[in-house]
Amino acid sequence: MKIISWNVAGIRACINKGFIDFFNKINADVFCIQEVKATEEQFDFRPEGYEMYLFPAQKKGYSGTLIYTKIKPINVIYGINDEEYDNEGRNITLEFEDFYLINCYVPNVKRTLERMDSRMRYESVFLTYIKELEKTKPVIFCGDLNVAHEEIDIKNAKTNIGNAGFTYEERGKMTELLNAGFIDTFRYFYPEKADAYTWWSYMRNVRARNIGWRIDYFIVSKNFINQIEDSVIYKDILGSDHCPIGLIIKE
Repeated sequence: MKIISWNVAGIRACINKGFIDFFNKINADVFCIQEVKATEEQFDFRPEGYEMYLFPAQKKGYSGTLIYTKIKPINVIYGINDEEYDNEGRNITLEFEDFYLINCYVPNVKRTLERMDSRMRYESVFLTYIKELEKTKPVIFCGDLNVAHEEIDIKNAKTNIGNAGFTYEERGKMTELLNAGFIDTFRYFYPEKADAYTWWSYMRNVRARNIGWRIDYFIVSKNFINQIEDSVIYKDILGSDHCPIGLIIKE
């Protein structure tokens, strides 16, 4: 089983930059998208053989998540039972036979860190939510988590300490989450792999020089890690300031 996750930075723009070619070529069983920035009537990509679940933000042109899946879920949950984040369309949960899959677009603290308190609250609400799900079956969650966890996950660690996405507060919450019984699948398979990034600034041609951050993840319950075959970064796929990532689950 193959699951793909991609922050497309606007589905309409990404469709014009090769999204459909990648979607068709990768042939995922489930395709999770963040930062859709559109309502259903604003784009018409309806791939044959897939169910579509869209959770747009109430604010137009902002945030939003979307899942295409070949496998019909047992249940679909929009949001994490919190009005602030649910109004921004940040989470969709699909329940499958063997696990829950959550598509996540975690709030950005913003350059000035003005949304730090809200971000910290999101982390607590989300952890409570997934631990409750885990009482029933294992959890996989993926998406743009808006944090580079360790220094290996960012090109210029020393000069970025304290900047949005690399603050001690955000990194500490990621550590807390992993310590609660979850595994960062990419680091599980590639613990020492450096220069493996999923996001690059649009400024100064930094993507060509691979000056990036790894802020997109597939994270799984510890008791599910033996079912995972690989965790992949598709670094050469363009169309957004993020690249897609993938999770391969053993059949």
